Amino acid sequence: MDIQEKIRQSLDGDLDAFNGIVRTYQEMVFNQAYRVMGEYHAAEDATQEAFISAYQKLHTYRGGSFKSWLLRIVTNACYDEFRRRKRQPVVPLNPENNHGEELESPIWLEDPAEKPEDLLQRKELSDAIQHCLNKLEIEFRTVVVLVDIQGMDYASAAEVVDRPLGTIKSRLARARGSMQECLHRFQELLPVDLRHMGEV
Repeated sequence: MDIQEKIRQSLDGDLDAFNGIVRTYQEMVFNQAYRVMGEYHAAEDATQEAFISAYQKLHTYRGGSFKSWLLRIVTNACYDEFRRRKRQPVVPLNPENNHGEELESPIWLEDPAEKPEDLLQRKELSDAIQHCLNKLEIEFRTVVVLVDIQGMDYASAAEVVDRPLGTIKSRLARARGSMQECLHRFQELLPVDLRHMGEV
């Protein structure tokens, strides 16, 4: 069943169809929330709020890219959660499972085919990227995540954050420069062909 059919059935009150939409997009939505929020529990909250909002607003979807429509909702949920947490600061926690135990490797990084040392190196690189993302203001961070992590084109990213195309290009250029400068301190984690980027 394609996504448009699931949307149609969801609008007719079929919760199983909407759960199918959730299963299709939950990894993408969580990754967007995690990269923007930079904290596991905040990302969980934003993801949950995004899907609740998507269900409530599904009647407003007018066609086009459903991915963009959904990413706009989760991005707004991240902004709301970010503002809420600024009003009520919380101490960032390392990712935990349902038993309160720290996760050695969050589920979105797991690959059973990988060797332990490869997984560790990829987790360290992912943590370094997140560290540098967290240093960006949220508006710049969001654009980097949409374009460089989610793979959206500039026009789609502009649609998601409801900003002019020129603003997206400007923010992305500044954000990439900041990311490059920050990641320079983690050169040993980068692929060999990227370790000397920006050097004369």
